[in-house]
Amino acid sequence: MTNALEYNSERSKLIIPEYGRHLQKMVEHTVEIEDDQERNKVANSIIAVMGNMNPHLRDVPDFQHKLWDQLFIISDFKLNVDSPFPKPTREMLAERPEMLEYPENNPKYRFYGNNIKRMIDAAKDYEEGDFKEALVLTIANHMKKSYLNWNRDSVDDEVIFNHLKELSNGKINVKNIDEDLSQASDLIKGGGKKKYTKSKKHTGRKGGRKRH
Repeated sequence: MTNALEYNSERSKLIIPEYGRHLQKMVEHTVEIEDDQERNKVANSIIAVMGNMNPHLRDVPDFQHKLWDQLFIISDFKLNVDSPFPKPTREMLAERPEMLEYPENNPKYRFYGNNIKRMIDAAKDYEEGDFKEALVLTIANHMKKSYLNWNRDSVDDEVIFNHLKELSNGKINVKNIDEDLSQASDLIKGGGKKKYTKSKKHTGRKGGRKRH
C-alpha cells in the first residue's frame, strides 16, 4: 500500500489543470501506445471526454478544433495521431499576439468622446440637404447631452454650435438652421423625445437670432 502512494513532488506538472490529473494520465498513456490504430481510437475517446467536460463550449465556433489543440498541448506535443485539424507546435504556442492599436488622439473637448467626433467627420462630407440638416441636429443634441453630463449647468445652444463648427474644421455651420436643440431637462432625463422648436430667422427685430 505504501509503495503505491504518489506525492505531488513526484507527479508530472499539470499542463491544463482544469482537465485534472486523470485525463492527463490518459493522454500520457496514449502517447506510449505503439499501435497507430489503437492510439487514434483512444485519442478520439479522450476528445469525447474533454467535450463532455465543457458542455458550455458546444456552441462556440471551432469547438472541436480547440479540443484537439488542447489534447496536443497536454501531451507536450508528443502525441502522434491523425487529427482533423493542423497540429499545433510549441513555437506557435510561444508566439506573442500582436499589440492592439489604441486611438491616441487627444480631443480638445474630451467630454464629447471619440464617437461624436467620428460622427462629425462623417457628417461634414454629406451633401447639403434635409438629411444632412437632420443628421447635424441629431449630433448637436448628442453633444449637448454629453456637455450636460460633464457640466450640469445649463449650456447655451450657441456654445454647442460653435464647438460643432470647430470640431468639423469649419465645414458644419448651423447659422442657416432655424431649429433649436432639445431642452436641457429633456436631455438629462433621457426619457423624452427630441423636440425641435422653430425659431424666428434673423429679421433685424428684437428676439431674432443670427449664427455666425
